[in-house]
Amino acid sequence: MLDDIVKERKEKLKTLKEASINPYPAVSKRTHEIKEILDSFLSLEKSKKKISIVGRVRARRGQGKIAFMDLEDATGRMQIVLRDDKTYKFKDLVPNIDAGDFLEVQGKVFVTQKGEKSVEGSLVTILNKTLLPLPNDYYGLDDLETKLRKRYLDLILNKEVRELFKTKSVFWQSIRQFLIKEGFMEVETPVLEATPGGAEAEPFKTYHKALNEEFYLRISLEIALKKLMVGGFEKIFEIGRIFRNEGISNEHLQDYTQLEFYLAYADYETLMKLVEKMYKQVIKETFGTYIFTHKGHKVSWGGKWKKIDYFEAFKNGTKLDLEKVTYDDLYKKAKELKLPVTKKLSKGRLIDLLFKKTVRPNLIEPAFLIDPPVEIEPLAKRHRTNPKKVERFQVVAYGSELGKGFSESNDPIDQRERFIEQEKARERGDVEAQMLDESFLEALEYGMPPMAGFGLSERLFAVLAGRPIRETVFFPLMKKK
Repeated sequence: MLDDIVKERKEKLKTLKEASINPYPAVSKRTHEIKEILDSFLSLEKSKKKISIVGRVRARRGQGKIAFMDLEDATGRMQIVLRDDKTYKFKDLVPNIDAGDFLEVQGKVFVTQKGEKSVEGSLVTILNKTLLPLPNDYYGLDDLETKLRKRYLDLILNKEVRELFKTKSVFWQSIRQFLIKEGFMEVETPVLEATPGGAEAEPFKTYHKALNEEFYLRISLEIALKKLMVGGFEKIFEIGRIFRNEGISNEHLQDYTQLEFYLAYADYETLMKLVEKMYKQVIKETFGTYIFTHKGHKVSWGGKWKKIDYFEAFKNGTKLDLEKVTYDDLYKKAKELKLPVTKKLSKGRLIDLLFKKTVRPNLIEPAFLIDPPVEIEPLAKRHRTNPKKVERFQVVAYGSELGKGFSESNDPIDQRERFIEQEKARERGDVEAQMLDESFLEALEYGMPPMAGFGLSERLFAVLAGRPIRETVFFPLMKKK
């Protein structure tokens, strides 16, 4: 069936060329977008002015001496009417136009007997003769994997998908504008790193031929941005791609966009106020509301966010006191809950895993989860009143982490000791533990001001949009067929 359609379209392509019609011209002469035509239709109809529109043919009707087609551009859809006695080269063109082709149509606007606003085409130019039919006309596009592999087809056929990505663009623009208005400068840092850092994640490796060395794709923006703060900047941010060689889920991708910003001479208390202000502004500008429904729960981002103490929440959820708990206690509890753990995991990793499985799923309302144990955040400053904790917060809602910030560790000796603990975890087989980064430690020894830093990823947008994260990126990485 499909082979027959392609063969027929190739024959039409040949016919067009034999009629000296170029099916792939380099230019077009559009005078109006379709939305402009529809918005100013009455004045255009009254003036009898010729206009020129372009777009993809989404449907065609009629045979013989008159043809009706729906033409669609990025702004809307409109009917065009072609007539044997009024359209130049009608007999050469019209029989060889299919749904999916791109056209330029020049003519005057009018209203048909059925009351439909239309353009009567006097001059038609084929801008692109297509060889494959659009799926919905023949075999549908219901399979999710096909939609993700051939996202361009999903975008052609589904207006709501196009609108989703327009909304996502507003999301990032709003974040960028907020930070710039607050006095932050946008920067760019390298994707390739000699030592990956800033997060606990397994990196991707690549090979640099010119330098004859292996490098890593960055797993975070953090370390490079902190080096810039050492260099004298005080308010900077980056929105960039990061890469983590981890599992796939509704909230996890292997490459995704992340924001990180850093503010000198501030701590995590100051940062929480700024973050709450940013989230509320960005959410309202992106979605037009603070109210969302998640799994039957109505959630508002507009109220004052409460603070949840990590140690208290952990004790309530697991009956374990993090002030006294041992490694064996944590391991035993994980086994009781049938979690996939081995002795290779560090104490921090066990705590984090238990929290994610027992406590976090119940955190539905937007809140700050504050002051976790030092073992789970090697780059955060130790808490000023309790060295077993760090001055960190996570934005939590819907049972997910939707952003993280902390007072940054700037003590090079303490930072080295905590990196060494991470190295021990790597030696035990924890491939996600952080590496000891001598270049970063050297930078800290030159002095980094007290500061706070924050990061969020496009997971926030996906959760608010109510979609699995793979469906909110244009071309998610997928296994080869």
